[in-house]
Amino acid sequence: MQFHLNGFQPGDPEIADPADRIRASGAAGAVPEEVDVLIVGCGPAGLTLAAQLAQFPDIKTCIVEQKPDRLLVGQADGVACRTMEMFHAYGFSERVLKEAYWVNETTFWKPDERAPETIVRSGRVQDVEDGLSEFPHVILNQARIHDGFLDVMRKAPAKLEPYYSRRLLDVQADPAADPADHAVTVRLERVDAGRDGRLETIKARYVVGCDGARSIVRKSIGRELHGDSANHAWGVMDVLAVTDFPDIRFKSLIQSAKEGSLLIIPREGGYMVRLYVELAKLDVGERVANRNITADDVIAKARRILKPHTLDVKEIAWWSVYEIGQRLTDKFDDVPEAEIATRLPRIFIAGDACHTHSPKAGQGMNVSMQDAFNLGWKLAAVLRKQCAPSLLHSYSAERQAVAKELIDFDREWAGILASAAKAGGADAAKTQDYFVRHGRYTAGTATHYRPSVLTGAATHQYLAEGFVIGKRFHSAPVIRLGDAKPVHLGHAGQADGRFRVYAFSPAEDPAAAGSAIRALCSFLSEARESPVRRYTPAGADIDSVIDMRAVFQQEHRELAVEAMPALLLPRKGRYGLLDYEKMFCPDLKSGHDVFAMRGIDRKAGCMVVVRPDQYVGHVLPLDDFAGLAAYFDGIMLPAR
Repeated sequence: MQFHLNGFQPGDPEIADPADRIRASGAAGAVPEEVDVLIVGCGPAGLTLAAQLAQFPDIKTCIVEQKPDRLLVGQADGVACRTMEMFHAYGFSERVLKEAYWVNETTFWKPDERAPETIVRSGRVQDVEDGLSEFPHVILNQARIHDGFLDVMRKAPAKLEPYYSRRLLDVQADPAADPADHAVTVRLERVDAGRDGRLETIKARYVVGCDGARSIVRKSIGRELHGDSANHAWGVMDVLAVTDFPDIRFKSLIQSAKEGSLLIIPREGGYMVRLYVELAKLDVGERVANRNITADDVIAKARRILKPHTLDVKEIAWWSVYEIGQRLTDKFDDVPEAEIATRLPRIFIAGDACHTHSPKAGQGMNVSMQDAFNLGWKLAAVLRKQCAPSLLHSYSAERQAVAKELIDFDREWAGILASAAKAGGADAAKTQDYFVRHGRYTAGTATHYRPSVLTGAATHQYLAEGFVIGKRFHSAPVIRLGDAKPVHLGHAGQADGRFRVYAFSPAEDPAAAGSAIRALCSFLSEARESPVRRYTPAGADIDSVIDMRAVFQQEHRELAVEAMPALLLPRKGRYGLLDYEKMFCPDLKSGHDVFAMRGIDRKAGCMVVVRPDQYVGHVLPLDDFAGLAAYFDGIMLPAR
């Protein structure tokens, strides 16, 4: 898609009239007096969490925001491959793919050895390695990401809308109260015209602070962000410009001899571009605001770095200056480390409220949304009495460790880019090498959760070497048996709070009386110890809690769908209609054999258990019924 040709216009570019793109959003009236979950902040983390909880009409959720309306311009823009996988689970990846800029290659520029005051291209690399994800790394205005989540919320069973113009005053909780009580009291102040100063009070079972680096929720639980500033000022601006720089439509890392670094990020629409410009070294304790840096200063610095190329800025859509700093809080909930065994969390923080860093690695928005995806399904499972409240301890344990890795990575990467502040100046070869070596991290696919109640031991990892326990479920192309449609196996994992069990069959006929797949289906359907029977509520669809899928080794025309076990053709809904989308075969015609691609043991097969946030929880032998039951018994509560 091409747009912004005659000037930047926020909103949906498919709407012809710019005035129609900016429709008002938000809930009317006063906030509810009692809710199950109160979310503070309509940034990426808050909206991800709200969109997840909106899938459950039996959970009363409220999200509040101090700003008067939805975001329209600026802020973050990088969307990692892993985040695109998550967007598909929420149902709006196709829209993002259509509208966004795709980052296909990254170029590197350094000082010209013959004329150091100018720059020359030093390298070009593929941005994401082949096969890392079925989705690309893309660039799209954060406001449009917000719009995607807001649409999901509106269309969801809970029909959720944010309450804007609410300033958070304070949060108080009773740590000794019963988990079922609405024991967290939150006071809000209206800041909208005509109601300015009016106070509102909400009582909630859980509160989640997604309210940014100056988080009031974080302060209410006594947490602080710890870390140091790197004492560097950078400018960022989205511009419509005319230039003879040849790589203006490539992501480009430019290091000059004396003027510092410039990062070019092409933006959606084919014309706009984002510039990250290294400005100055700050004194210890100095704030960038003290420098009174203007937009003209940022443009002038970018021009000096780009020499001998020209830059004629026609319009600035958005700009800002900021200081690089990496800060992290020690825990993401309100329970002191020493009281984990005796106290349950009630207040959580996510996103910038927990961790802050530079934007140049493109991780801030992505990691914030993954925080919320991790927490959302856990809150839903506890509130719906599928899991014990102690499960909520796992949120801070898992995500704080991920944030620590992000902070360490960002500190090193920001230091490499800040060439002007380092003795010896730029090292283009080191920059390119570091970028390539850390590609999986920047793609968002390197997260690896440690062993826990949710993440099993790697005893049987050899059965599925490509589905690493604790890492995200790496999708692969398959053919759906019921209709021969080419699909991606991982796309069965929607953001609906369900666990998935993918059973990979040995080479035998899966329909045969003594097959391993039939034995597994019989156990799950009939055995008293079956987690499907134990944790599925009476009257609910058989796959409403644990969704069983099977993958066969045969070409799809060799198998008869009607001969398969009944659990793989479950009757669902009020009419008992058959679900034909539970079985898959390798896409051999296209040369995609999922068993070979993901290192599945062809002789033995295996089970891969996938958590509701798309991370591999366990890998087990197909006949390890006790191991499968034990995994779910350690997490879930018997169905009501």
